[in-house]
Formats: sequence, C-alpha cells, structure tokens
Amino acid sequence: MAEPVFRRIAAFPVAANLPADKPAETETSSEIITASGDGNTLVYSDSPAGGIGMIDITDPKAPKAGGFIALDGEPTSVAVAGANVLVGVNTSPNFVEPSGRLAVIDLAGKSETASCDLGGQPDSVAVSPDGAYAAVAMENERDEDLNDGVIPQMPAGFVAVFQLTDGTPDCASMTRVDLTGLADTAPEDPEPEYVDFNAAGEIVVSLQENNHFAIIDAASGEVTADFPAGTVDLEGIDTEDDGAFDFTGSQADRKREPDTVQWIDDNRFVSANEGDYEGGSRSFTVWNKDGTVAYESGPSFEHEVVRAGHYPDKRSDAKGVEPEGLEVATFDGTTYAFVLSERGSLVGVYELGDGDPVLTQLLPSGIAPEGAIAIPSRNLLVTSNEADLVEDGGARSHVMIYEFGEGENAYPMIVSEDDAQDNPVGWGALSGLAADPQDAATLHAVSDSFYANQPSMFTIDVSARPARITGRTTITRDGAPAEALDLEGITADGAGGFWLASEGNPEKDVPHQLLHVDASGAITEAVPFPEDLVAGSTRFGAEGVTLDGDTLWVAIQREWKDDPKGTAKLLAYDTASKEWSAVRYPLESAEKGWVGLSEITAQGDWLYVLERDNQIGDAARLKKLYRVAKADLEPAPLGGDLPLVEKEEVHDFLPDLKATGGYVVDKIEGFAIAADGTAYAVTDNDGVDDSSGETLFFDIGKL
Repeated sequence: MAEPVFRRIAAFPVAANLPADKPAETETSSEIITASGDGNTLVYSDSPAGGIGMIDITDPKAPKAGGFIALDGEPTSVAVAGANVLVGVNTSPNFVEPSGRLAVIDLAGKSETASCDLGGQPDSVAVSPDGAYAAVAMENERDEDLNDGVIPQMPAGFVAVFQLTDGTPDCASMTRVDLTGLADTAPEDPEPEYVDFNAAGEIVVSLQENNHFAIIDAASGEVTADFPAGTVDLEGIDTEDDGAFDFTGSQADRKREPDTVQWIDDNRFVSANEGDYEGGSRSFTVWNKDGTVAYESGPSFEHEVVRAGHYPDKRSDAKGVEPEGLEVATFDGTTYAFVLSERGSLVGVYELGDGDPVLTQLLPSGIAPEGAIAIPSRNLLVTSNEADLVEDGGARSHVMIYEFGEGENAYPMIVSEDDAQDNPVGWGALSGLAADPQDAATLHAVSDSFYANQPSMFTIDVSARPARITGRTTITRDGAPAEALDLEGITADGAGGFWLASEGNPEKDVPHQLLHVDASGAITEAVPFPEDLVAGSTRFGAEGVTLDGDTLWVAIQREWKDDPKGTAKLLAYDTASKEWSAVRYPLESAEKGWVGLSEITAQGDWLYVLERDNQIGDAARLKKLYRVAKADLEPAPLGGDLPLVEKEEVHDFLPDLKATGGYVVDKIEGFAIAADGTAYAVTDNDGVDDSSGETLFFDIGKL
C-alpha cells in the first residue's frame, strides 16, 4: 500500500461569505481558523470585515458558505469550546488605551451569547484539551510608527486565563498572569503573541517582541518557567532585495522572535520564528520544556522553499520566508508539524518522532497563510490565508482544504537541484518554454524581468517526478548579467544556442528585441524591432518566440496602436534575409479584463498559440491552446495591410489549472512540444510577489 500523503482537495474564497448588503469587492481575510467538534464547520477570523466567517465542510471537496457574524470590534483569534466559539475582539481606541473582550458565539445559533471584558487588547485565544480553561494572549501591541516601533511602549501585556463551563467562560474567574520582569528585552513591557495548551494544563506563551517564552500553570495562574528564545547563526541565505538569487549570505546572532507556538506533547513544543522588528531566523525550533533546544531548522526549511520556486526575493533583506503559523496533529499514528511560510505561501509537513523532524511534503497554500487547523478524525488539514488582493484585481483570501490518504505527492510539480557548491538554485516567474531538439526528456525555460539583475534560462529534466531544474544559465552581455531585459520567450536555434524574445516597455526604456545566445548564455546577436513597428508599440510586447526553418515567429501579447481592436500581431523575422513581416491573429473577446497571447510554438504543420485572459480564480474564463496552419500563413511586409489568420481550438487548460484543488491562476505562460510529441505547459508565479507562488508544470499528452 502507498504511503499516505496530504493532497489539496478544495479552496474556498472567503468573499463568498460576504453579507448580501456588502459589495463583492469588499476586502476580506481568513486569519486564524478553528473547527467545530464534529469537524463539519470551519470558523475563521476576518479582521477587515469585522467579524467571523463560517464554512460548511460536511463535504470537504465542496465547501459551502456558512455565514458571517459581524462583531463590535476587530476579531483577532478564534477557538472552539464545546458548542461555542470564543473570539478575541480588539476594541482599542488607540495604542495607549488598549481594550477588548472575549466574545462567546453559539455555533448552532450563529449568535453572540456572552462577552467578558479583557482589560486590554487580545491576540491569540486557546482552549485546553479538557475544555476546562481558556487563555488569551493580551498583547497590548505597540505602535510600529512610534520610535520605529521600539519597545517598551506601555501598557504592558499579560495573559488572561478563564475557567470554562460547557464552553462558556466565567468572566469573574479571569486570572491576570503578570509577565513583567521576565525577558531581557524590555522586561517592563511584555507583548505576548501566541498561547497553546498541553494535556497537563500548561500554557506556553511566546513573547515575540521580547524574544522570550513563558510557561504558565492554568489552574494556579503562576509562571512556572521562562527562558529566552535566543539567536540563530544563519548561513547560506539571500540577504539582498536585488532581483537576483544569491544563497551565499549569512546573518550572525539573528533573534528568533517567535510567533506561533504549539505543544508536541507535555514536554516539547515547537515555535515558528517569524521575527519582528529586530529579528526573524527564517526557521522553526523544537524546544524542551526546560528551555533547551531539541532541534533547530536553521535555513533548511527556507532552502526547501527555494527549491520549490516559492522563495520571495523581495523579502531577502528582511526575514525571508517568514515561518509564522503552525499546527501539530497526529494522523494515523504519526505526529506531524505543519510549518506555514507566510511570505513563501507554502506549508512544510514534518514528521515528528524521537529524532529530528523529517520533511515529508510541501503543500501549496493561498497567499500569506496565517493559521491552520487539523481535523484528524476526518483526515483533514485546513489553512487560512489572509491576503486579499481584490483592490488590484488579484486573488482573494482563501481557505485551503487538504485530505490525508493514499496517493502520490501532487506538489511541487517542478523543483530545482542544488548547484555545484551545494547551494539551492533559486527560480521563479517562468515565462517561456521550449523543447530540446534532440532530447525528448529535456525542456528549456526563461524567467522574466522580476529577476532583472539575473536574467536566466533553465534546463528542465521532465523525465523526473517532479520535473527537475538541472541547471540555470545567466544571460550575459560582455561577461556581465545583461540589463534591460524582460525575457518572455525561448526557442532552440538547432546549433546548441537559443533565440530569446524580450518584451519591451517604452515607458521604462526596455527595448523590444530578439536575442541570439550561445549555450553559455552569452548574447551573440541582438535584433531590435524595426523603428516603424516600435512607434506603435505598447508595454504588451513579445510573449513567445519559435523557430520554423529560417523564420522566427514572435507572438505579440495584445493589440498595438496600429492594430484593429481584437487582433494581435504574429511577427515573422527571417534570420537569413533579416527581413520582418507579420500577420494578424484574432483574439477572443474578454468577459472581464483583457485577452492576449502568452506563447507560440511551431510543430509539424502548425503554429500553436497560447491565448488567455488576465483573470484569476472564479473570474477566469479563457486559458486555451489554438493552432494556425502553416500552409495558410502568408506574412506581409510591415507598414501595410496584414492578413488575418484563421485559428482552431486544440486544448482548454482550465481543467488542468483546477486539478490541483486550488483556485485558477491567471498566468499560464509557457508551452512547448517535446521531441517525442508530448506537450507541456507552465505557469508564471510572478516571483511570489502578490502571488501564491504556485508554479503548475504539467503535460497534456501528445498532440
């Protein structure tokens, strides 16, 4: 029997829970998430919308909106207690007068039944396994704009502990646990971040800004232990936000500044070391209850994120992948830690035993996973992803659902091998794909201008599962990384080198051009687009290139100024005569946004063209492959009337893009037909910037 794995089976956009009187474009979020005792209802905090949302997962593969409950204040956390859900609600008018309450919501009635004043601003809420106690991390958070956010900033935080009866807190029983005087950093101003109970009735609390932990006995309200979170020496990391990967940097004595903490058993817990204003060790740590370190991941988790193409280069000068959320649960007798990378939008699944944690899987998540809840009784794992990019037309906040069962890992679909110095090879934003003329198991790809200081082409072994990037080659001019490029297309020249298409942008002085490079990536010839052609150009330029005989065909993404509406040019460049000509290609109509071309590939008697809209998720309508008969191509000289070609549909990619259980990504950008006729496609993950970072790489069989 196959080893069981976690596979994503559904994604729920939390905007589907918006009340009827709210506009569809209202910002929403799923931050902290919990589940009812029977595992059929999910409850998440939605800070922007000012309430909590519910999701019916009776059928986890078809989650349904379960309703939204507005609260008087900002919800910070949720925890189920019997038939109720306890919600931390921030009602602070400002930073120096923090206030909040613990709201009690009846799950069945979907109404607030009680509320306890907390005397401060809450963050995390937890309920003991026996249902006897609730704990609230009273952060009394600092003003990050005051004195650069440096603490102390009074008033001090604390932990509130309540006795519970049938899931309802006794407000009069609240114990205020004082945490002042414990940490070396701002001991007078503790800022507790996260709380969790073990089966022995002990609470572990992280004091993130103070870089400290405390352990509290729930029954007595006494601090029984405390110790610093310490520092980590990091090697093999990227420390510069410079549009290039370089995992040779280091940071000494980096404060962990932990966020989420979760007990593994009664004697060990794990922390996600997200970092705050002075630290962030890009790692997770397993702790013994006496404060000794049982395991420190260092940069190893981040390196796995790099290999999967999820590394957020724009965070290199900050805290890298930022492990923030955690969940610990036992499935089928094996205990796992689920480590959430907030900036990499990826979940690391680690098997926990007596030795070091062992990575078993990486799971794709939505943008900025914040919380997770495991439901072992139903073999389910759920993540809540807080980012909602509706204002920019991007992905909405989603809740992702995974099922534990027999099968094969479905993700990642493509990973990179380490370089000769054993450093991880960074990659992302794959924007063009090409076949190797001789080897059916090899493809080539390029990345776009997101990595402007490291324009690259990649070699991909498609015989491996997942496919493996076996090499990265930097495109150079006079020995240095070439500047002012936006590589969107690649095709083999048949002699060991490649032709590349670089999309221009007149507003940024990036020229529209074709580049001929040798196997080492050195530019041997640059072919700028004709001036008369460029005069009518826009920033939506070359999106693909393919070689057919002596002719390079170039797909222009959208209409230029001299094109009739609803058409885009297919440019033809004769490499022998150096002459340009073109035809016009009829674009499909867009229901929303725009439609354009993303790739072009010559094979046999046809030119294959990838056409897509710029929509994401439920709004996506068009991600298709078309073809044009070469026999009908009669390109005309530029400047005159251009013939309009006819096309026929070959393949609809929408089912492929939905097959991973997530939402439909917008940018399917690369397409190639290998030497054996197998067709492959790849999506562009935008360098993990305002993106989930997912790269889908798959084949659609032989055409």
